[in-house]
Amino acid sequence: MADFYQNGIVTTLHNLSDRPIEELEQELLKFSKSRPMALILPSLFSELEGKALPHIIEQICDVPYLSQIVIGLDRADLEQYKHALKFFSKLPQDHCILWNDGPRLKALDAKLDELGLAPKELGKGRNVWYCMGYILATGKAESVALHDCDILTYDRSLLARLIYPVANPQFNYEFCKGYYARVAHGKVNGRVSRLLVTPLIRALTKVVGHNQYLSYMDSFRYPLAGEFSFRRDVLNDIRIPSDWGLEIGVLSEMQRNYSNNRLCQADIAKTYDHKHQDLSADNDQGGLSKMSIDITKALIRKLATQGQTFSNETFRSLKATYYRIALDFIETYNNDAIMNGLTLDIHNEERAVELFASNIMKAGESFLENPMDTPFIPSWNRVVSAMPDVLEQLKDAVEQDFLEFNAS
Repeated sequence: MADFYQNGIVTTLHNLSDRPIEELEQELLKFSKSRPMALILPSLFSELEGKALPHIIEQICDVPYLSQIVIGLDRADLEQYKHALKFFSKLPQDHCILWNDGPRLKALDAKLDELGLAPKELGKGRNVWYCMGYILATGKAESVALHDCDILTYDRSLLARLIYPVANPQFNYEFCKGYYARVAHGKVNGRVSRLLVTPLIRALTKVVGHNQYLSYMDSFRYPLAGEFSFRRDVLNDIRIPSDWGLEIGVLSEMQRNYSNNRLCQADIAKTYDHKHQDLSADNDQGGLSKMSIDITKALIRKLATQGQTFSNETFRSLKATYYRIALDFIETYNNDAIMNGLTLDIHNEERAVELFASNIMKAGESFLENPMDTPFIPSWNRVVSAMPDVLEQLKDAVEQDFLEFNAS
């Protein structure tokens, strides 16, 4: 059972009463009359063949308040796209699939690339960005939720609690970040948040001094959660990274664009388990190793935009400070696990911290070598100014794919 304590400078909406899902959905159904709601599902084709997504779709079929579901499909050929059309056809809500690897959307991407406006990397960030564009193009929703497609413990109450803060007309929130306990099967998970992000933010505060942005980031209970919701107007101005810094980048953009009282976080699930990434200690271009580098660079870049200067000496101090804080956190997490009858592998925890400490230096070196690197995908406002009919082209491409292949 959660408590009501408000930590940090961002409002926390707790789960204090285990309110029945039926009550929440009835309220959301009323809200939908003035604030129609949409759900974005960024998916790899492989997730259609996994255990999580089929169950997620079964749960969403029972959701009564959604006006629109937008599915972004990555790494799919034509036959796989056709399979996806059948797979998602059971959804009773209005839904569409963005075939990101199809010729129509690739042609639009090529046009944007000629203008220097296309996403630079394949991946979740690019997928989400095009889905956001489609939401803007259709204009069917006022409140939008987004969650991952690999959630093994999914229940439709997660979606209800996630979208409620931006759907309730009495609330003034523009953005809500989901959080949850990363505990499953008797183990404490969430290594990157626990062992990298939180201790790194605390270390940055020590090295660069008190900073409002760092206080803001430290207010989020699970900053790497892939679940968030927002009002539609957020989509026009937001610039999101195309790499593993997506979640950190979204939080940074919300802090740049809105005051803290327009942002919140909500407890959306008692437990949460999903597909786990390998540590990839021998490959800094994959797994948690690449993730840790991208996340560190995202934080550094944000501080640099606020006038903070960095040098090799700064990064050496940051690495040493982080390492000491992270090791102390391991002891804290271990004690917490023991008291709750959970397991924590201290050896593997320390291996992860050693890797993350090394990758802080790699991220710093990369930043110093490429200070003009801009991994952000342009905002849709900028794209529309350069190509006024881009949203119409995006909508037409998606709908033509559906019409051509849905019956075949």
